[in-house]
Amino acid sequence: MNTLLASGTTAVEIAESIERLIRTQEIVTGHLLPAVRQLAAQLAVSPNTVAAAYKLLRDGGWIDTDGRRGTRVADQQAGSVMRHALPGHLRDLASGNVDGRLLPRLQAQWLDQSPPDSGHDIQNNDPHLLGIASQWLHSQNLPAEQIGIFQGAMDAMEKALRAHCRPGNRVLVEDPCWPPVLALLASLRLKPIALTGDAEGACVADIAVIRDAAAVILTPRAQNPTGRSLSRQRWQQWATALLQTPDTLLVLDDHWGPLSQAPAPALMPLPARWVHITSVSKFLGPDLRLSVVTGDSATLADMQRLQTLASRWVSLLLQRLAARLWRQALENGHLQQAAASYRERRMALINGLKVEGIACEPGAEGLHVWLPVADETSAVQALASYGWGVQAGAPFRLGGGGAIRISIANLETAEVPALAKDIASALRVTTRPIY
Repeated sequence: MNTLLASGTTAVEIAESIERLIRTQEIVTGHLLPAVRQLAAQLAVSPNTVAAAYKLLRDGGWIDTDGRRGTRVADQQAGSVMRHALPGHLRDLASGNVDGRLLPRLQAQWLDQSPPDSGHDIQNNDPHLLGIASQWLHSQNLPAEQIGIFQGAMDAMEKALRAHCRPGNRVLVEDPCWPPVLALLASLRLKPIALTGDAEGACVADIAVIRDAAAVILTPRAQNPTGRSLSRQRWQQWATALLQTPDTLLVLDDHWGPLSQAPAPALMPLPARWVHITSVSKFLGPDLRLSVVTGDSATLADMQRLQTLASRWVSLLLQRLAARLWRQALENGHLQQAAASYRERRMALINGLKVEGIACEPGAEGLHVWLPVADETSAVQALASYGWGVQAGAPFRLGGGGAIRISIANLETAEVPALAKDIASALRVTTRPIY
């Protein structure tokens, strides 16, 4: 007899007891759970109660039901984020790193000029960083009365989703999508639902689909990997839809904002539940691990409560350095120079591909060129044989056809003609079956 050491008299209690068994690995992936009537008899409850408990566990991704195979513990491996290990001889156009030469430089004397503190456990936010962040948000027509400081974009996104979503909830995401977002959703046991896109950005889903989702994650500008930015018309379509779905949280990941040439988000009126995340990694440096967040008061307060239970606060030293770097970058035109350099390299590659008869989507920006291909594995392998390392599109996609992502942050314009010719050659490569 298949006996399970579960307990409880309600669906929630039974589901929680089985979840504990899975978390503690007392039952593991593939373990066969009792049939509904069998477990109901064991616990002296109604079969409907056990069926409801199993539904809660299925929605949370803890178990799978597969006809005659029965109900089993699901694979508990969280989604993994791709790691790059390119051979040393390949020119790295895959990893997507920023160009370190375009980041503002830290000054050693800034550490000496920091105000003296009574100790190292300083849990306040730096007023200078709050001030410059407020100016930035106002320039984007976003409220800045309440600002939170978090440890990078993914930390802020995780707090927002934890505050609003429950395991099993659906979350609308762009397709293709930045892989760490998909890994985060998997770790939180949230179900990604793909949003199609075009040159104007993520297409608006049907109202019923949005209403059924706990959250929607959008990239306002320079979406990774496509480089698309949401047009004003598309923003208004999203604004109209979200006003009809007040229980759906909008998460805006504006990672490219201070370097962008695209208009500020025109999401007016703002929806009932929303957060806007500005990471400093692209324009000040990834190592700062810092993001500025604004949003509706309830969601932001929930995020800050979760922060006090985990990291507690963001290093005041990092905040002060970020404020100094941000101010310096604005005063000496560093942000405009960096944006112009990235734009020049990106356009050089797009124009080089055009010469070779390969069309790319116009109007995009950012660090990447997203190029649809018939066979991405063959394209990646062919380019590797020519000395270029590019990223296959599969980790970014929930569906759709093949593509490759070419990162331009460290591409020199003198390299573009050779790269464009090699891409054209790679796309002409056809695979032949081997018998």
